Amino acid sequence: MTTVRAIDLRSDTVTQPDEMMRVAMSAAEVGDDVLDHDPTMRRLEDEVAALVGMEAALWVPSGTMGNLIALMLHLNRGDRFLAARGSHVLEAELGSAAWLAGGMPHPLEWTAGPGRFAAEDVRAMATPSAPYYALRTRLLCLENTHNFAGGAVTPPDEHARLVSAAKEAGLRVHLDGARLWNAAVALGVPPAALAVGVDTVQVCLSKGLGAPVGSVLAGPSALVREGRRVRKMLGGGVRQGGVLAAAGILALERMADLEVDHANARSLADGLTELGWAVVRPETNIVLAEVPDTRVALAMLDQVGVLAAAVPGGVRFVTHRDVPTSDIGEALRRISGQVSGRSAAEHPVRA
Repeated sequence: MTTVRAIDLRSDTVTQPDEMMRVAMSAAEVGDDVLDHDPTMRRLEDEVAALVGMEAALWVPSGTMGNLIALMLHLNRGDRFLAARGSHVLEAELGSAAWLAGGMPHPLEWTAGPGRFAAEDVRAMATPSAPYYALRTRLLCLENTHNFAGGAVTPPDEHARLVSAAKEAGLRVHLDGARLWNAAVALGVPPAALAVGVDTVQVCLSKGLGAPVGSVLAGPSALVREGRRVRKMLGGGVRQGGVLAAAGILALERMADLEVDHANARSLADGLTELGWAVVRPETNIVLAEVPDTRVALAMLDQVGVLAAAVPGGVRFVTHRDVPTSDIGEALRRISGQVSGRSAAEHPVRA
């Protein structure tokens, strides 16, 4: 029996390091990062800090750890933090914000568009003059792009209004920029333009940029020094980390390639729409499709070797550097053949 080659659109985390990246990793200058600060790791951290407009940066194994370290630095036990409904820190980090950082999460509704809220929403939840026994709101968490809103982008002017509202209310601001590179490319602005005014920002190297592992937390030098201590507490200190940092340095050089992923996502969305799927027009590399039965839709896709992920109410496709443009057309051809062969009662995308 012939096995159909899988087209993996579950996430942009499934990319494989190419030969050039593997060579860079094998040739990396390394040291003990816990004892002496690995030289290649230091170079990566300096490059990321400059890209996002911060004084210093800290490599971490994952974006989840980067976000957690930031929350542990910003919150005291019982402090409330605000984040958009469906944010990664609320929905996809196993409650570590409450369990380990001691924070009380409060979701803000999407009043300004998918994945976005307004400055007025921040002001309404701030508690600068509340009595001692009331919840203290101490932190605003932003996410750009917003994963579960379909890679939705927050532009610089809107970002500035949110940060200004937070600062006026005495809140610190953390930016989960796991896909900040995508937002910057989509908007045609430097990444630093989307991190203005925040206290900390986490960016990921192992998603669209294609490194095998790693994120970076950036902020003021004093805060990053304390973050290095917290990283060690969480077991995130590495020894010869330059092997991994070398992949991250090369990944940063490939930021402009993300526009190909964005174009592929638009092509996929257009094709699915033509096939009768209810699709949200993507701003970056994430395509959300509403389906009446997620399980049935995923099973149909799996039968034709197109891999996607479940999200509430639908299916998520994520384009990335390991899926060339030709594979988008192939995926649509496979889906078209499967859908056209089903009766209306069996149709996975129509109620």
